[in-house]
Amino acid sequence: MNIRESLEQWEKEYLSPYAMLSMESRGRSKPEEQCDIRAVFQRDRDRVIHSKSFRRLKDKTQVFLTPEGDHYRTRLTHTLEVSQNARTIAKALQLNEDLVEAIALGHDLGHTPFGHAGERALNRVCPYGFSHSVQSVRTVDLIEKDGQGINLTYEVKDGILNHQTSGMPCTLEGKVVRLSDKIAYIHHDMDDAIRGGILKESDVPKEISDVIGYSCGQRLDYFIHDIVTTSRGQNDIRMSPDVADAMHELRKFMFENVYQNPVAKSEEGKAEVLIETLYEHYRKHIDKLPAFLLRLRDAGEPEEKLVCDYIGSMTDRYAIAKYQEIYIPKTWHG
Repeated sequence: MNIRESLEQWEKEYLSPYAMLSMESRGRSKPEEQCDIRAVFQRDRDRVIHSKSFRRLKDKTQVFLTPEGDHYRTRLTHTLEVSQNARTIAKALQLNEDLVEAIALGHDLGHTPFGHAGERALNRVCPYGFSHSVQSVRTVDLIEKDGQGINLTYEVKDGILNHQTSGMPCTLEGKVVRLSDKIAYIHHDMDDAIRGGILKESDVPKEISDVIGYSCGQRLDYFIHDIVTTSRGQNDIRMSPDVADAMHELRKFMFENVYQNPVAKSEEGKAEVLIETLYEHYRKHIDKLPAFLLRLRDAGEPEEKLVCDYIGSMTDRYAIAKYQEIYIPKTWHG
C-alpha cells in the first residue's frame, strides 16, 4: 500500500459518512495515472496554487478599486479567507479538507479585473454572456497552461461552478465553500468599509447585532460556530433560521451601504468603459490575442469568448496598461 492509498484508507475510517472520499471521486475529464503520494483532491489543490490565474488574483479588485492603503482586501486575500473559513468548518464536521480547500482556492480564478464591475461589462458586451463562476471552470478546463487546462476532478469543478447563491453543489464540501464565500465577503468587506470611513460599527442595525455580534470578528466567529452546530451529524450544510435571517439582513445592509455606495463605487463606471473599450478593440484586432487563444479559435472556439478569456484574465494593472498602450498618446522624443 503506497502513501496515497494509506491516506484514502484513513479518510474512509475517520471522515464523516457524509464526506466525499477521494477514492470515490468521479475522476477527471482526461484520465491520468494516480499520484503515489497525494490523493486526487490534494493534487487539485496543488494545481490551483501553482496556476498563473491564482497568482494574478493578487492584483484583482475585491470591492474597492485602487484603494489608498496597504490593508484592503484583494481577490487573492478574499480567496485565502474563504479557504480558511471553509477548512475550519470542514475540520469540525470531519469533511474532506483537501476537497474544500481545492474548491475554495479555485472558486474565483475566472474573475475579471475590477471585480464585479469588469464582470458586468463583459456580460453586457459579449453575446454569450459572462459569469465569473462559469469562467472559473473554463479557466481550469481550457485556459490554464496555454490552452491545455489543469484537468481538475469533477467534484472540484462542481464546487467552483456552484459557489454562488444560485448554485447547489453536489458535495457537502462544495456547500461549505458556498457559505464560506458569503460569510468571508460580508466580514471583510465591512471591515474594509469601516477602515475606509464608509461605515461605522454603530451603523449596523441593532436587531442584527443582537443576534450575531457587535463587531466583525464576533460575527465571523458566530457564523462559523452556528454552521458547525447546525450541520453536525446532518447530510446538509446550513445555518440556524435566526442566524440565516440575520446574515440575509446584513448582506442586504451591505448592498445598500457599501456595494452600491457612490463613494466606494465612484470609479466603477470608468472601469466598465475601459473593459468594454478593450473588448471592442480585440474583437476588431483578434490577431492581437496570445497565440494559444488563436489556436483555440482555429479549433472552433468562438472569437467573442476568446476575447473575454483574454480580458477576463487580466489584472487591474495590466488592463490599465493595455488601455494606455492602445489609446493614450505617448510622449514623442525627437
